[in-house]
Amino acid sequence: MATIAKDLLERLRCPETAQPLHEATAEVLTRVNAELARGALCNHDGKALAGPLAAALVTSDGARLYPVLDGIPMLLVGEAVRAAAGTFRAG
Repeated sequence: MATIAKDLLERLRCPETAQPLHEATAEVLTRVNAELARGALCNHDGKALAGPLAAALVTSDGARLYPVLDGIPMLLVGEAVRAAAGTFRAG
C-alpha cells in the first residue's frame, strides 16, 4: 500500500466536509476492490473507478473514500466514492 507523508496527511481534509482524512486500511481496500471488480462502485460524478486501488484516503466518519493514484490523492468532490457512514471503516 502506498503511503502519504505523515505531515502532509495531517493537513489534508475532505474538500466537501472538511473532515480529516486517514489512509484506508488493507481490509477496507480489499472490500472496495471486491466491489470494484463487480462493477458496483462509482464516484460522485457517476464514473466507474479504474481498479483495483492500491491506496485511498477515507474521511473520519468512513462515508467518503478518495482514491490515491500514483501517490497522488484525488481530492476532488467528484472523485469521492460515497457510502453510508462507517462503510469505509475497518472492522
